[in-house]
Amino acid sequence: MQTKQDVIAWIEANRLDFTRISDEIWEHPEAGHREFLASQLQADYLAAQGFRITWGAGGLQTAFVAEWGQGKPVIGFAGEYDALSNLSQKNQAEKEAAVPGGLGHGCGHNLLGTGCMASTTAVKRWLEDSGTPGTVRYYGCPSEENTYGKTFMARAGAFDDLDAAFNYHPGYTNMPSKGSAVGVNDIKFRFHGKAAHAGGSPHLGRSALDAVELMNLGVNYLREHVSPKVRMHYVTTHGGDLPNIVPSEAEVWYFIRAHARSELDDVTNRVRRIAEGAALMTETTYEAIFQSACSSVLSNHTLADLQYANMQFVGPIVFTDAERAYAQKINDQYPAEVVADLFKSFELPEELRGQSLFGDNYPANDEKRIETGSTDVGDLSWITPVSMLNTACFASGAPGHSWGIVATGAMSIGHKGMLHAAKVMALSAMDLYSDAALLQKARAEFAKATEGQPYRTPLPENVQPPWYPKN
Repeated sequence: MQTKQDVIAWIEANRLDFTRISDEIWEHPEAGHREFLASQLQADYLAAQGFRITWGAGGLQTAFVAEWGQGKPVIGFAGEYDALSNLSQKNQAEKEAAVPGGLGHGCGHNLLGTGCMASTTAVKRWLEDSGTPGTVRYYGCPSEENTYGKTFMARAGAFDDLDAAFNYHPGYTNMPSKGSAVGVNDIKFRFHGKAAHAGGSPHLGRSALDAVELMNLGVNYLREHVSPKVRMHYVTTHGGDLPNIVPSEAEVWYFIRAHARSELDDVTNRVRRIAEGAALMTETTYEAIFQSACSSVLSNHTLADLQYANMQFVGPIVFTDAERAYAQKINDQYPAEVVADLFKSFELPEELRGQSLFGDNYPANDEKRIETGSTDVGDLSWITPVSMLNTACFASGAPGHSWGIVATGAMSIGHKGMLHAAKVMALSAMDLYSDAALLQKARAEFAKATEGQPYRTPLPENVQPPWYPKN
């Protein structure tokens, strides 16, 4: 392979390999840190293609790095493959769980990881055939849905020698991103009280559940006194065992989000003080169990513009009438206001309203936007220049993390979006290997954006990733 057209043709010629791997991951969804099948499938494919495989980056069981080549530049592709709970869905346009209460790929990570893997393999073939110097890597990254696989990998130095990196996310439109997303701290607050018979001697008890409820009340009052992009949300993971026993143990799980790390740390400290106050009021004790964290996203505009140029080179995704009808059937099962709100968020021309799929390519329109969701791509983005790409894999009215997203993940709509991303990212990497000035421009932008604020891991030293037995 010598030209961009050769690379596009190679990805198309090998599309059945990529759709097979993606579909197998979709059919066997796995939770974060337990992606044993997904990671092995990808690692085995890349090993067969001549990549060197190293397991366990960042102390993560299902993380691996696949590398080919030598020397500079070093370009990486960051893949993901974890699924979400309670989103099992049959491969059809009507809502119906394949396994009631089971996992499902409600964020399209089966497509995300495999698309990045396809790009990596195509770039390797091009480097090899063209004799172009450089190193290419695929990073198999676990547990993005918990927002911290890459954070552990970053702390371990897995990304330190990268010259640039690419990541894509299945979405609704074909568009590179210039926007950002907030960082997050993932903390459980566990309260310890004193059990007693709730009917006979409640005065002898000290309720850990009361402490949880008072903490949540205090945090809800705090919402008035934080900036608009701060988010604090929680679930009570344990509230006691029986109504007639004063709970001696209770736990609440918080995600605390903000854009600037300084603000996130400040808000987190305020939440901790609310926990202390709740413990004082109830004469209980508490411990804060810091589980994970990730940083805000720093998008590289040079790379985003490069990806848009290559999207135009590849051309639009051509969806068939049958695919549009399938997507419309999904849209029709959501309330009209949900579909309308989603379209508004795309910021597309009004004449496109009502379309069930968007196959055209668009320039980034989110330069000033800060999303209030989080991704561990943020930690990668503070270490090396990164561009996140979105491609059309979903019906236009299916909200994120819903059954409608899963419903296009193992059929032609998702496949086309995945392969579109693979082509665009591969061509963009080719440009960086071939044009030293272009890579330097991306790195100069990165250096300016990070001047005076080098990457600092948000993870405390004592926090380690979980470890699960392999089934």
